[in-house]
Amino acid sequence: MNATGVRWTAEQVLALAPDDVSRRAGSKLGTTGSWSGTGCGDGAVWGLCGGSGSTPYRTVVDTTGPAHSCTCPSREFPCEHALGLLLLRAAEGVAREGSAAPDWAVRWLAERRGRTAGAGHRTGPVPRRAIADPGAARRRAERRATLITSGARELEQRLADLLRGGLASTEQAGHAPWEETAARMVDAQAPGLAARVRELGAIPGSGPGWPVRLLEECALTHLLNRAWLAADRLPGPFAATVRTRVGLSAPADGVPVHDHWSVLAQYDTSDARLTTRRIWLHGTTSERTALLLSFGAAGRAPRLSFPVGTLLDGELTPHTGSGQLRAEPGERFVPVPGPAAPPQAGPVGAALDAYGRALGEDPWLDSWPVTLGGVVPARAAYGWQLADADGREALPLTSVAQSRPGLWRLLALSGGGPVTVFGECGHRGFAPLAAWSPEAPGETVPLV
Repeated sequence: MNATGVRWTAEQVLALAPDDVSRRAGSKLGTTGSWSGTGCGDGAVWGLCGGSGSTPYRTVVDTTGPAHSCTCPSREFPCEHALGLLLLRAAEGVAREGSAAPDWAVRWLAERRGRTAGAGHRTGPVPRRAIADPGAARRRAERRATLITSGARELEQRLADLLRGGLASTEQAGHAPWEETAARMVDAQAPGLAARVRELGAIPGSGPGWPVRLLEECALTHLLNRAWLAADRLPGPFAATVRTRVGLSAPADGVPVHDHWSVLAQYDTSDARLTTRRIWLHGTTSERTALLLSFGAAGRAPRLSFPVGTLLDGELTPHTGSGQLRAEPGERFVPVPGPAAPPQAGPVGAALDAYGRALGEDPWLDSWPVTLGGVVPARAAYGWQLADADGREALPLTSVAQSRPGLWRLLALSGGGPVTVFGECGHRGFAPLAAWSPEAPGETVPLV
C-alpha cells in the first residue's frame, strides 16, 4: 500500500495544530455540515468550507508533505480549515474517496510536487550566482571567530571576579549584571554563551541549594570558554560540538540515512524571542534516534510538523558534532502504513549509562533520548518516579513533567503495571514524552 491509503487519526491531526485556538477551531470544522465538494486521492484531500463571506474557502492538503493551501486569510500553519478537513477524513466523512480533484486543487498539487521534485533531482552545473565567494565566507568566519574569542575571554574574567567576590553577593546584585554580560556576548556574536549567562543569572535566589547549582553551571561555562579558546587542538567531532554550543551553526553534512521513521514525540518550547519545536524520530531499520528542530518567531508556531505515532518513509541527514542527534529531513517524507513500534527499550540502569556516555562526548548536554522498558510509575517522597518492575532502580520525573497532563495519561495507561516509555534523561530527571502498553505495542500514546 502506498501513501494514498494512510489515514491519520483525529489525535494525530490535532497534534499538527500550532496552538490551542487553532485546535479548537479545527475541531469545530471537522463535521460534514461545514463542507461541500470534498474528496481525496493520490495522497491529497480537498474540499470547500463555508465562511463568513459568500465564497467558500478552497482547502487542499498534501498528506505526503504534509503541506496545505487555503484561500482563507489565516497565517497559521496549518490553518483551522486544513485541520477540519483532515479531521473530517479521519472520521471517514470525506465524500467520493478516490475521486478526481478539482482544477484548483490539481494546479496547486502539481506546482508543489513539481517544486519538490525539482529540488530533489536538480542536475547540471550550479548557476554562477549561486556560488558563494569562498574567500569572503572565510574572512567573515574569521572575523566572527575573533569576536567570539574576545567574548569568551571577557566572560572568563566575569566568572573569575564572581568567584573572587563570593557567590553570596550575586543574590543582592540582582539580574542586571548578568543581562549586561549576556548583551556583551550577543555583541560578540556568541548566542550560545549569551544563553548560558542568562541561565546563570536565573539561579541566585532560586531556592534551597542555589549556590551549589550556580557553582556547577559556572564550572560548565568555564569549561566551554576554555574549550573554545583551544578548539583548534580538539578532535574534530568534539570541536564541532564546542562550536555549536557557543552559537555557531553546524552543517548537516553527515551521511544521509534512508529509513522508515517512527514519529515518537513533538513539543514546543518558547521564550520572548523564539518558539522551538522538537520532533523525535526513530529509524525502524537503522535503530537511529534523530532530532528535528524547527523555529518560529515568538508567538508563532514553526512550520515543520509531523503527527505523533505515524510512520514516515524518507531520508535524514545528520549534523556534525559529537552526539549527531540533530538531523535535517529530505525533500519528501511520505506516510506509510504500519505500526510505529517503540525503540529498543532497557532498564533504568541502561538509560543512565547511555546518558553518561553521551556526557563524555558533550559535557554541556542537558538530556539524552532513552527508552525505558518494563517500568512502573510510582509515588516517592520527592514526587513521581519511574521504577524498574523489580524495584532495583528508579528515575525521578522532572518538575516540568510532573506538572504536565501527560503524567495522568501515563498513570492511566500503566494502571499500576509495567509500560514502555520514551523520553529525555538528564541531570534534572526524566521527562516522559511517549508511552506504549504491552497490550498495544504499536499504538503510541503522546505525553506532551
